[in-house]
Amino acid sequence: MSVRIVRLGSPRLPGEGLRIGTVRRPPRGVPKNQHASGDWYDVWYPELAPSAALLRTARQAADEADWQRFRTRYRAEMTTPGTRRTLALLAALSLHTDLSVGCYCADETRCHRGVLRELLREAGADVVV
Repeated sequence: MSVRIVRLGSPRLPGEGLRIGTVRRPPRGVPKNQHASGDWYDVWYPELAPSAALLRTARQAADEADWQRFRTRYRAEMTTPGTRRTLALLAALSLHTDLSVGCYCADETRCHRGVLRELLREAGADVVV
């Protein structure tokens, strides 16, 4: 059992399990009843997405220093008690069932899901590479 980090909207992989969308907003122009069938997500969970203000900062990152500042601030946002409990829950679930979390970004190295991968590992999740 494990957790995968995926790009939302990409074809599902075998054994991916429940797909959780960790994005601030649902996909534009996609009716709610097509979120799962369109390979977006089964459950929308924006609490693991960067805040709206921080998301704007990430989109404006011009260099590695800007990106590192985003990473630091996103990690700080993920230290609230509720968020820590959510990460612990996902980590525990990953040891018993398959699931996936994701975002829309094409490049994981410039997306919060790369940081989320690290946070889940640190919480003890079995994360598929």
